[in-house]
Amino acid sequence: MKTKHLLAASCAAFLGFTSAFAGGEGWTHDFAAAKKQAADEKKDLLIDFTGTDWCGWCIKLNKEVFIHAPFKAGVKDKFVLVELDYPQKPENVAKLSDETKAQNKELQAKYSINGYPTILLCDPEGRPYAKTGFQKGGPEKYVTHLDELRAKKDVRDKSFAEAAKLEGLAKAKVLVAALDAISAMKLEDLVVARCYPDVVDQIKAADPKDETGYGKKLLAKAKLVDFQTEFQGLLAKQDMAGALAFIEKSAASGDFEFETKQQVIQSKIWVFICMKKFDDAIKAVEEAKAVAPESELARRIDKYWPSEIEKAKAAAKGEEKPAEKIEK
Repeated sequence: MKTKHLLAASCAAFLGFTSAFAGGEGWTHDFAAAKKQAADEKKDLLIDFTGTDWCGWCIKLNKEVFIHAPFKAGVKDKFVLVELDYPQKPENVAKLSDETKAQNKELQAKYSINGYPTILLCDPEGRPYAKTGFQKGGPEKYVTHLDELRAKKDVRDKSFAEAAKLEGLAKAKVLVAALDAISAMKLEDLVVARCYPDVVDQIKAADPKDETGYGKKLLAKAKLVDFQTEFQGLLAKQDMAGALAFIEKSAASGDFEFETKQQVIQSKIWVFICMKKFDDAIKAVEEAKAVAPESELARRIDKYWPSEIEKAKAAAKGEEKPAEKIEK
């Protein structure tokens, strides 16, 4: 009888362990162990930043892709699968060890994860080379999508190999182009710089006068992060006048140029929407676009903000109470 109870307990523990992974078997929560396994088996890392008990798109990605055999078969020889979960229900939060919570928080900050699901493809060192999320089409199509992204690493490695044969500014230009190509895969410049510190050091050494402008670009991106942090703090305090003054001061400071300045000016749009000054919001759209009219950000501003302003305007009208009739 004792043996029977022990066997039952062991089975329950095993089932509890495997069910802790939304994608089923084959995933790990241990990032350090996953990196070692990837290095030993000459695989890459597929990291799923997920919210298994609250994120609808995360749940959809698991149900439509990760739990299916074609996905598991398609990635087993290419990736070590890592699930980093950020649950919200207290009972699920309690299931994570303190070590896992600390690890997940650190990785969330390192890779600047702001949305879920976020899928990062990384080399065994944890250096990201592509970023994606939910994709329609089921497991087979998702595997094809991952294969296309994985090919970007080959391009990266060829660039690094080419740079190793060069010196001075020529070397710096090839390395900057390689990092810019990684950033173009939906990864932020600062995240790429943070994850490729050796490459950044090589660029600085090969281009001490910053003729490529890469150092200046990173500094501007860092200042933009500082701007966004202070701006969000003003919004949280509902200090709209202070937020507008801060935007104007930042835009005139000379710290920002082109798309980074465009991002600063773009912040006005949201402030004016919050203030229900919709005509001013429309003017801010045009002001932001004019900073760098040919940029990708200008295209997104033009595509996104006018419709959002109209939605906000319609919602504001709906909130207005009809005038009360005055009895004569």
